[in-house]
Amino acid sequence: EYGSFIVEAIEGGRPASIHGNVRNEGWIDNLPDGCVEVECDVDRTGIHPCHFGSLPEQLAALNRAHMAVHELIVEALLQRDRTKAKYALMLDPLTAAVCSLEEIDHLFEEMWSAERESLTAFD
Repeated sequence: EYGSFIVEAIEGGRPASIHGNVRNEGWIDNLPDGCVEVECDVDRTGIHPCHFGSLPEQLAALNRAHMAVHELIVEALLQRDRTKAKYALMLDPLTAAVCSLEEIDHLFEEMWSAERESLTAFD
């Protein structure tokens, strides 16, 4: 959605401000080193994320919970670990808000079975 603004800023010299997804390298103080969305200044020299500071703790905690699930999913994929994939689904705050652990376990097994042909790397 910001492509034309970025091109115009870098090639045309017209600075812009966008919200971009970048690696958290201290842009949000109380979140780990993951992907965050922050304001970014764009000019002829490129895209420059802006320091945000700290989120209110209740928002930081919610973000950290989601980031932990995403990290577990990545570990499951890289290690071809079916159990970690199941744990990621169990730890997902949105899933856990509407399903019991037993329901999540059943849901996972049903989805895994339905997608078995695509998951041969996990065997």
